[in-house]
Amino acid sequence: MSSAGKAARVAIIGAGPAGLFAAKQLAEDGIEVALFNRDIKPGGLAEYGIYPAKTKIKDGLRSQFREILKTPGINYFGNTPIGKKFPLGLADLKKMGFSAILIAAGAQGTKWLGLPGENCAGVYHAKELVYHYNHLPPYAGQSFTIGKKVAVVGVGNVMTDIVRYLCTLPQVEEITTVARRGLAEVKFDRHELEPIIGHLDWLDFQAEVERIAPAMKAVGQEPNAHIQMISERYQKTAEKSASPIWRLRFLSSPVKILCPADGKVWCLRTEENELENIPGGVKAKGTGKFAELDVDTVIFAIGDRVDDELGLPIKGYGFALNNQPRFPMNGSSFELDENAKSEAGLEGVFVCGWSRIVSAGMVGIARKDGVNAARVIQEYLADQPETASVQIEPLEMKLQSSGYTCVTLEDLNRLEVAEKKQAELMSQDQFFFDSNEEMLKSMGLV
Repeated sequence: MSSAGKAARVAIIGAGPAGLFAAKQLAEDGIEVALFNRDIKPGGLAEYGIYPAKTKIKDGLRSQFREILKTPGINYFGNTPIGKKFPLGLADLKKMGFSAILIAAGAQGTKWLGLPGENCAGVYHAKELVYHYNHLPPYAGQSFTIGKKVAVVGVGNVMTDIVRYLCTLPQVEEITTVARRGLAEVKFDRHELEPIIGHLDWLDFQAEVERIAPAMKAVGQEPNAHIQMISERYQKTAEKSASPIWRLRFLSSPVKILCPADGKVWCLRTEENELENIPGGVKAKGTGKFAELDVDTVIFAIGDRVDDELGLPIKGYGFALNNQPRFPMNGSSFELDENAKSEAGLEGVFVCGWSRIVSAGMVGIARKDGVNAARVIQEYLADQPETASVQIEPLEMKLQSSGYTCVTLEDLNRLEVAEKKQAELMSQDQFFFDSNEEMLKSMGLV
């Protein structure tokens, strides 16, 4: 498809669900967009965050995303990361003449607790492993040394995926999930337990619930009411496995990772907690009592944070939002704090998806957020000169001269054919290249 004469008014950074559905909404309303994606493939966490075995869900989303990219008015530039450490940043895009920029880049940063020993060999963030087993370069080609005894910190859906993955590794014998609060505060969905519940050490779990029961009752929680979800899943599963064993440890906050002179993990020290009522919930409060877990691998599944490489103001783990936006949508702000410092300037810059609220749900929520962001941008553009836009053909030349090897929709089609052919040759249901170089080569771009 020729790009001659085409001009985009809006630049969208990120081609996960939020960015894709925002682009679709804008394009269908007659506003041409340039969609920049750091990865070669679109989809973001829908492509690289959902567990690989959920093939029907992933294939269905891939089909949706391919159709979105076919929408007239969407110009896809894959393999084109934008940020301070890349050839082009937000300030460069603003200088090019885009009327508005939408940040839909997700939460690409890594959230850590800042504990002593986090740099020990055998300490990982869940995101690294999720990207690894989902074939996202460069994580796909990296090796991760997972030992026999693994501690997974966190009790959300990502934790269940990590435990599920660990259960496929033959060397893993014991998995311990560590939670700073109690059974009532677990964040995973009950259906996410099904693939792993058969590995649960049931007697140990019962003993753990009995141990934390006094602390739960002290804040008005009834242990038996919260054990039911796990109990029902365990009783219903017909496949119970002795290896690896999965255990849960509640009311435990990691405080230090111990590693000897060789730098390899050998112990996770935790502080025992009690619960305290606060407005809207309960919080964990340290007791000054400590325990040690005999583990050789620690994986943190504690959430995400935005990437400061975009040069936008950050508050906590997310971007600093404007609490009094000019263009509110359903009571929400899609604008950045005008009083905060920004290297790129904030006029005409909007955020959506996990870039707006970190770790806020998956595809359905991201889709709604992207559509709402598109409507906000339409309101903003109504007050802007219609002449502000960027010609696509010169933009393509600018990207090429800046060192980018951009991937288009046509290139993605060639990549899909190449991966399907490779899967057939290897007699596999699916195949994915593990490096950008392999993908670019299969598309004839290098």
